[in-house]
Amino acid sequence: MEKIWITGAKGHVGTALSALLDCREYEIFPTDVDEVDVTDLEAVNNYARVNRPDIIINCVGYSDVAGCETNPDKAFAVNAVGTRNLAVMAQSIGAKLIHISTDDIFSGTEDHSYNEFDTPNPRNIYGKSKLAGEAYIQSFCSRYVILRSSWVYGIGQDFLNELTVSEYEYACPTSASELARIIEYFIKNECLGIYHAVCQGSCSRLEYARTILEYANATDKLKLVPANNNKPVYSVLDNMMLRLEHIEQPKNWKDALKEYINLSGGC
Repeated sequence: MEKIWITGAKGHVGTALSALLDCREYEIFPTDVDEVDVTDLEAVNNYARVNRPDIIINCVGYSDVAGCETNPDKAFAVNAVGTRNLAVMAQSIGAKLIHISTDDIFSGTEDHSYNEFDTPNPRNIYGKSKLAGEAYIQSFCSRYVILRSSWVYGIGQDFLNELTVSEYEYACPTSASELARIIEYFIKNECLGIYHAVCQGSCSRLEYARTILEYANATDKLKLVPANNNKPVYSVLDNMMLRLEHIEQPKNWKDALKEYINLSGGC
């Protein structure tokens, strides 16, 4: 029975993984910051050496974009140094590391979707700190999967709670459940490297919000105010590597969203 350590287990992806993975097939070790702070190398070292996981799935991330700008130390501590600590320990105990990254590593200034072979150029501190985490993994760990995704939603507070939304920011809303399914594939198969894993299709933040309200029958409950900006940000990811390796891609974003809202009982 393989041992799987899920860091950031209380987040969207960690929660979805815990629900998906069969405890009869895996021995699962879910932790969050209260159990193991990944920025603490000694704590990571102790936990990994006591439990000896075969696979480490890093779902930890400080993803508050505005917060990263005002507190870059925290952004780089969590997204870069914390990732480095896990990469070093994975290499030390011979574990595979599966890491969740983001579309924010790209500039968003191009007019085409980004595949795994495009050159990153982060536009903000969040993206820079996540890219630094990717670099640490590639430097210190030989068995890794980096999964870049975008606008991941699931159980907990979501973008849905915002009132002001951008009609010029485009990406791929991605269900945590769909991303968890992709992660399970990489648990069971020895594919390694960098992959994009987003739901198919794309939209603006404003279209995303309107679709949520439509599917939740809540169009009369929340007023959407377009953000006061007109600078396009196009960070749509292309799942090229999933296609090239004939790995089943996540569902269309609208189908996945409708399924999530139906299961969660609305917004």
